[in-house]
Amino acid sequence: MRAFIIRTALTALALWIADLLVSGIRFDFGDNTSWWGKVGIYLLVAVVFGAVNAFVKPVVQILSIPLYILTLGLIHLVINALMLEITSWLTHNVFKVGLEVDNFFWSAILGALVISAVGWLTALVMRDTAQNL
Repeated sequence: MRAFIIRTALTALALWIADLLVSGIRFDFGDNTSWWGKVGIYLLVAVVFGAVNAFVKPVVQILSIPLYILTLGLIHLVINALMLEITSWLTHNVFKVGLEVDNFFWSAILGALVISAVGWLTALVMRDTAQNL
């Protein structure tokens, strides 16, 4: 349970950083103006993003094995952008708040790149702190 909470918080952090850096990615908070409410929406989107990555992404990756070979792995970035688009669609249609992605090219791809980079950096930091404990 602890690992799930830490991973969700780090994913929410990555989504927040993507919101800050990529102009085509933003969060719709509805009528929620409190700081805690906004953090809750970031965490909600992080949980949905994690579920999409856990259930949909493996199927898409298996189906796109020929594209991985053909593009030498660069299709992975496009698949991550697709997962971001699916998360955006799900949060808006189910919860009426959440992630908004303007377009697939370039907002979703740059957002996926930022989220991947932040996730990689946090994984490095978490691995170093886990080894020091």
